[in-house]
Amino acid sequence: MALLLRTHLKLARISIKENRTRSFLTCLGIAIGIASIILILSLTGSISKLISNEVAEIGSDLVVVRPTTNKDLTASVIEELTSSSSFQKSNLKIKDVETISKIENVEMASPIAISSNTLKDGDNTVDSATILGTNHHFFEIEQLALKAGTTLNPKNKDSSVVIGHMLSLLLFNTSSPVGRTIEFMGQRFIVVGILEEINETINFDNVDFNNALIMDIDVLDKLAGSPQIQQINVKATNTDALPTVAVKIEEELKASKNDTNFAVYYGDSITHPANSLLSIVSGMLALVASISLIVGGIGVMNIMLVSVAERTHEIGIRKAVGASAYNILMQFMFESLMLSLLGGFLGIILGYIFAFLVSIITPFTPYISWQILVITLCTTLTVGIFFGIYPALKAASKNPIESLKHYR
Repeated sequence: MALLLRTHLKLARISIKENRTRSFLTCLGIAIGIASIILILSLTGSISKLISNEVAEIGSDLVVVRPTTNKDLTASVIEELTSSSSFQKSNLKIKDVETISKIENVEMASPIAISSNTLKDGDNTVDSATILGTNHHFFEIEQLALKAGTTLNPKNKDSSVVIGHMLSLLLFNTSSPVGRTIEFMGQRFIVVGILEEINETINFDNVDFNNALIMDIDVLDKLAGSPQIQQINVKATNTDALPTVAVKIEEELKASKNDTNFAVYYGDSITHPANSLLSIVSGMLALVASISLIVGGIGVMNIMLVSVAERTHEIGIRKAVGASAYNILMQFMFESLMLSLLGGFLGIILGYIFAFLVSIITPFTPYISWQILVITLCTTLTVGIFFGIYPALKAASKNPIESLKHYR
């Protein structure tokens, strides 16, 4: 059996070497499809890892409360992260933060309410700026670093704001505007702090802090009226208390709100819905990329059919000296699989080269894992088998006498 397998591999290698150009072009068709899948999985894996690392850096004592809908997972995730009005129907309120803060083993709680409005400073104006309403615990929970100034505190919350690095440049043309004022909805606020520039704009809060203005949520409530809270971040006293705290938060909110349109996350589940959206997007993109893989598979089938036609006489000789239909089938299946595997390996190399090139202009480093390699290998083998079976069956079914009469 081992000798037969070695023979099949040797014959496949000889056939591919004899037709180097067409074999390379066939492998290239497979490689393009595989490279596309590698690039998609690598980048989405990198984004997912980035978010997970951010949660790990903030601490393992974090619990997150988010509003939910009664829609299915796909529709809910897409609405949450892509709709401009994603939290207009949020049922989380400022009083819920107070309820959570009173729970045993809760050290502090901080809401995140997002609004959008125009900011002014003299002649400079920023339209549709991101306004984040929260409390003074927010900076400690998020571990946001300041470039200059101080954070919000209860004593100055009515007239102070903290702004991101990019918003500072847009509004004041400087990265150190501490002490200057901003006009928001007819009221002026003093800039008391500037955030350090954050390179990774993707985070589990779904907020671009570089372009955000952070103010007290009570003040935002008075100006904008009932801001929609998209998230409540809760810091537990210790990691061991997380499960108990999460259960207690759910029980208390159900009792006080009399509804269940919210979800409590901790640990790895905090990265939902970002990871869920990434899974959906990467799945859709991989489906599109698979079209080029199908085209490459058709190329494999085409070349194998040509190979069968060219080697009809060889098939007749092999059958005449005792080769079974199964032997002929396996001979051509091995050749098809070898073409696909060569294309797959080339695709992996090309895919990660493209991923490294993309990483030069984005903050996403290529993500390499054995799961991606296994998916790629299985996909390549499936293409080789699926598109190679018909030519192999056609070769195996040839009549030996008629085949011997055939000459190239």
